[in-house]
Order: sequence, then structure tokens, then C-alpha cells
Amino acid sequence: MNLSSKTYSLVLTAFGAAIIAVLAQITIPLPLVPITGQTLAIGLIVTILGFKYGTIAVLVYILLGAVGLPVFTGMSGGLSILVGPTGGYIVGFILTALVMGAYLNKFGFTYFHAIIANVMGMMITLAFGTVWLKIVAEMSFMQAFLAGAAPFIVLEMIKGVIAAYVGIAVRNRLISANLLKQLV
Repeated sequence: MNLSSKTYSLVLTAFGAAIIAVLAQITIPLPLVPITGQTLAIGLIVTILGFKYGTIAVLVYILLGAVGLPVFTGMSGGLSILVGPTGGYIVGFILTALVMGAYLNKFGFTYFHAIIANVMGMMITLAFGTVWLKIVAEMSFMQAFLAGAAPFIVLEMIKGVIAAYVGIAVRNRLISANLLKQLV
């Protein structure tokens, strides 16, 4: 990989992190855990960029938020968000990106496999966030599930399908325009 392609891959991952930060600001507030565009963005970016660069984009997003930049939902940032009740969802994005990216790299970037990967990713995020919510908010597992996962399951599946279709469409267009060739 030459300097130009290294720079290009850095720009793409930074752009991916920026997209996540922007979509995170789309929020429907609920009492404990809001509905946000973050999970849609994670699925979209990993579907477009794949395992390596999708995961790096997610890590960059989380690191930017951890150091205090207002990239998390509600223009928030800082370690307090990551250790708070909703921090598990954000930390879970790492495992989500790894699993989704590995699945797509293994089975291919098709609409079918992207839907499977994205729905799996959404469920991983919900599971991770629910366990975290249980621990941090000192809830029973059932209370955490009812507050942090159950209300979102159908919506997250819908977001997963949307992220899959849009992600594959964008990825295919970038590849056909020779703009993603260096990462494939």
C-alpha cells in the first residue's frame, strides 16, 4: 500500500466516523435509553467499508467521544457517557463491527448477507447494552431487557435492513467508480 492509498484509507475511516457522529444526533428521547441513528450508522459504515476500515471508523468514533468531543447522542462526549447506563451500547459497537465485518468478509457483500450481518449486529448491540444497563443501573436482567432491548428489537431489525440496502448500494457505487477499490 502506497502513501496515497494509506491517506485515502485514513480519509475514508475518518469520514465513516463522522457519519456515525452525525447520525448519532438523530434522536427520539425515551425515559432511559433513547432511539438514535447510531446503530443505523454503525451498520451502514461497516457494510460500506468492511471489517478492517469499518471497525477502525467505529473505534475512532468511540475514541473521539471518550476524549470529550460531542459526537455521542445529544452532542455529548466524555468517559462519563461510556460508563453510564447507555455506555454499553456504544462499547458494544466494537463487537458489532467486528462480527459484522468478519461475516461480510467471509460470506460476501451481497444484499442477503448484509441483511443478516446488520440484523446480527443490531442484536449484538442490544445484548451488550442490556447487560451493561443491568450492571450499571443495578436492575434485574428482566428489568434491563424490558427497558433496554425489548422496545427496540423490531426497530433495530428495520434499521438493520435499511443499513444493509443503503450500505451495499453505496459500496457498489464506490467500487464501480474506483473509489473503494483500494480497500477491497
